[in-house]
Amino acid sequence: MRGLVYKSTGSWYLVKSEEGIMYDCKIKGKLRLENINSTNPVVVGDIVDFITENQDAKEIGLIENIHTRKNYILRKSVNLSKQTHILASNIDISIIVITLKNPITTTSFIDRFLISAEAYSIKPLLIFNKFDIYNEEEEETLNKLINIYKNIGYDCIITSTLKKTGIEELKEKIQNKIIMLGGHSGVGKTSLINAIDGTLKLKVGDISNQHLQGKHTTTYAELFDLENNIRLIDTPGIKGFGLVNFNKQEIGDFFPEFLREKSKCKFNNCLHLNEPNCSVKNKVASNQISKSRYESYIQILEDDNLKHR
Repeated sequence: MRGLVYKSTGSWYLVKSEEGIMYDCKIKGKLRLENINSTNPVVVGDIVDFITENQDAKEIGLIENIHTRKNYILRKSVNLSKQTHILASNIDISIIVITLKNPITTTSFIDRFLISAEAYSIKPLLIFNKFDIYNEEEEETLNKLINIYKNIGYDCIITSTLKKTGIEELKEKIQNKIIMLGGHSGVGKTSLINAIDGTLKLKVGDISNQHLQGKHTTTYAELFDLENNIRLIDTPGIKGFGLVNFNKQEIGDFFPEFLREKSKCKFNNCLHLNEPNCSVKNKVASNQISKSRYESYIQILEDDNLKHR
């Protein structure tokens, strides 16, 4: 049988068959993935082939094969620093929920999220939430921020769950998709989920709190079925999946507006730092590339433990 992995708890996996039946599954034998140094061979979002058998008077599934993934999200393993942990796979859209206050979402956080989406070939969607709480000056700041990302080519939606602003547009964007939801605590992710699917009536923290064990947050994800054939992957780890296995020289290529200028730089390996005749720096100086984006890029090069070729 073929199925979709909805939940992973380490050695057991919850798999939904094409007939809509849920099975508790284990891995059959030594199933491993080639070329991925990961702590977990099967992840939420995987399409798998499995057989069933009776064990202790209960029917369980045995996963025999994992279908090729179109993409996946990595983070560093919590316990093994030299290994990675795959959070989820086969994601259609990765959503970041952004607020200007209560709490503040920094441009640095947004840009790191977008780099990871670009690197893992996942379409990003920026949701600017809580529009109803902003005054006129804050609305102007919001519009300037949105224009930065729209001009680069990213999809942006302004939402307010209180006034129902942007909800129908959001539903249309994500129907029939597998989405992953990210953003700081307090930006309104749960309220947005309730607005998308009114039958859930989730309380704040209902989903992510399922993953809490004592003082430590686990790194597994879980998939939820919403209305309009929307499948939501929720994981606490999305907030900090970070930049894993990146080279310093390639970070600029995940800034689309930098990549468009790269061929105009004097040196083909230009890092857009101190090199002469750098087209990216020239565009920043003339306000054709956002200064905040360039500052995020510099910060990433300085702060992250990036590899060199």
